[in-house]
Amino acid sequence: MSTAAEPRRRSRRSRLANLPHHVVLVVASLLAFGPVLFMLMTALKTDKQYLNDTLGPPWPLSFGNFREALHGGDFFIWLKNSAIMTFGAVIVSTVAAALCAFAIARMRFRGQNLLLSLNIALLVVPPVVLLIPLFVEYVDTGLISTYRGVIIIYAGLTAPFSVYLLTSFFRTIPDELLESAMADGASHFRLLWQIVAPLSAPAFVTLVVVNALWVWNELLIALVFLPEDRLKTLMVGITVFQGRYSLDVPVLMAGMLLASVPMLILYLVGQRFFIRGLTSGAIKG
Repeated sequence: MSTAAEPRRRSRRSRLANLPHHVVLVVASLLAFGPVLFMLMTALKTDKQYLNDTLGPPWPLSFGNFREALHGGDFFIWLKNSAIMTFGAVIVSTVAAALCAFAIARMRFRGQNLLLSLNIALLVVPPVVLLIPLFVEYVDTGLISTYRGVIIIYAGLTAPFSVYLLTSFFRTIPDELLESAMADGASHFRLLWQIVAPLSAPAFVTLVVVNALWVWNELLIALVFLPEDRLKTLMVGITVFQGRYSLDVPVLMAGMLLASVPMLILYLVGQRFFIRGLTSGAIKG
């Protein structure tokens, strides 16, 4: 009898011991989800409902704020510009980082460790200190108010983290696998694109998600280097939107909610690979 009850007692003690951890995680989740819930509830209220009960649930639901947000500004132009910047920067950064990380992780050359150390050091450089020299250079080269100019900046700013993550992941690939392919005559480019890259899919998905989130939400560089109205990104446009609808908070919340939908979809699609990409290099490396 006592033998049969012992596993149940251990299980109960284990659940009680883990209870504080679960409580902390639940509280942290609620704190993180709170602003999103407030944004969603406010977007579904009329302006009168919001003024009468700011924190209360929306009823009846009002979807007119989303229609007004879509047509109250150049929302689709801003969306197109953000998509171009994000897609271009992520592609350029990922390709360049893959080439650099492969050389550091799998090739042997003088200054290899120094190059990786310099790359890690760039992670702590705040983008704002580069703003003035970049602006002066871009004025001289005519890259102000161009897609390619801002894409180059975004790709450069996201490259250090990309190189660091891919280097850590590439080093977890067994040497025997690459040596076998090289014995069959495979070049370094073939090793990267046909063997290393497919095995590193979680790391690449992680980079796409993290870098896309950063570029999509970035404001300062887009504001400085894209001064023309036709080139405004979604985040810059939302600041204009906020000034226009500062007294109509539900419409403003609807616009912000619409702006966050593309990145939410991207994260949900790549979530499984995203978690693996963040943890695999740390565990195996």
